[in-house]
Amino acid sequence: MIERQELKPAFDLSRLTTGKQLVWINPEAGRTETEEEQAQAVKLTMVDVDDAEARLQRFAPFIKRCFPETDAADGMIESALVPVPKMQGRINEKYGAKLSGRLYLKLDSHLPIAGSIKARGGIYEVLKHTEDLALEHGLITLKDSYEVLADDQNRKFFSRYTIQVGSTGNLGLSIGIMSAAVGYQVIVHMSADAREWKKELLRSHGVTVIEYESDYSGAVKSGRKLSEQDPYSYFVDDENSENLFLGYAVAAKRLKTQLAAQEIIVDGEHPLFVYIPCGVGGAPGGVAFGLKRVFGDSVHCFFVEPVEAPCMLAGMASGLHNDISVRDIGLSGITHADGLAVGRPSGFVGKMMEPLLGGIFTVSDANLYEYLRDLLDTEEVFLEPSACAAFAGPVMLNRYKETKEYLRLHCLEDKMARAVHIAWATGGNLVPEPVRQEYRNTFL
Repeated sequence: MIERQELKPAFDLSRLTTGKQLVWINPEAGRTETEEEQAQAVKLTMVDVDDAEARLQRFAPFIKRCFPETDAADGMIESALVPVPKMQGRINEKYGAKLSGRLYLKLDSHLPIAGSIKARGGIYEVLKHTEDLALEHGLITLKDSYEVLADDQNRKFFSRYTIQVGSTGNLGLSIGIMSAAVGYQVIVHMSADAREWKKELLRSHGVTVIEYESDYSGAVKSGRKLSEQDPYSYFVDDENSENLFLGYAVAAKRLKTQLAAQEIIVDGEHPLFVYIPCGVGGAPGGVAFGLKRVFGDSVHCFFVEPVEAPCMLAGMASGLHNDISVRDIGLSGITHADGLAVGRPSGFVGKMMEPLLGGIFTVSDANLYEYLRDLLDTEEVFLEPSACAAFAGPVMLNRYKETKEYLRLHCLEDKMARAVHIAWATGGNLVPEPVRQEYRNTFL
């Protein structure tokens, strides 16, 4: 545990305006949460995560029936954890990363149904709302097989209701695809940076897509307002949703099982480093919350954001959270990492991360494409550019004096040879081949 007097001065936000890659180390990282924080900022506990996991298990028969690709996993939506030693060799050789220990890739990019990390939180929230309605109206009991919810008469019931969400792309896909499977009417409010192929995929599932010239926050605001006008409409709020958050947090329990299956030890002598791309913050925040609850001080979580849209960094470093936008400090918020093109962070997540998050790296769009090609070349794995942000952490961990100081303060310097690093791949499996070719041939 680090001492409060060792913490560094406040971060100068003007550093973000240079457009250069950098790291911010959370000065609150490693301190013990106060009782007030546990009661107010961290209202959720592992009891809530366990409840979310149990709900997903109840829905497994329904998921298996509606999505045959989950048959082998018996209706579980989960991704593989794979070692990527060739990629580790590449980043050490090409970028001078000097990364010791072992590098793994968490393939949420290949999650069934939605092909991104949003398949966790987005699908969970749709199913939570579905269970609430089904129980309230007597469609099922907790003892029934939820497979019956896929029957025509139940789908007709759900068609009376609408689900709406604002999205840059991947959350919209997860909400849209699962909501359509249940039978809901679905409206996805897409920001200007959303990719055209994602809009077309949604439309192919019968989803109504409303396009905006504004950014993510504008699409969310408009979607929320429209939903409030309809008593039969439910709005999935990526900025403030505890249900989304819990869906993501379940990943930590699943990861613990996967690590044990591969005989990977995580404890005080074998630290775990996890690097997660960050947009508004819901997905990485939920995963980080779960990981800290499962592994405690043995896990060190870092977010990665684009240099033009480091909204979570700006919010946490300033203490203003969702009361600051990247545009307030002169940044455009425009990035090739469409899933991370968010100008204003979730205050709910930022406040929760204050004692939990190790820090935040920023990454250039040019490097996203470099990492994309590196991973394809070394491991034959394709990720979309925003997911490749995860590699900025392993590449830059040993590059900055701030991260070296973090390792020193947390007594990690002599443990790095035994460390495990996980780059959390957040999306890419559903990207059409022509778009993949476009990404492969993009040089900035």
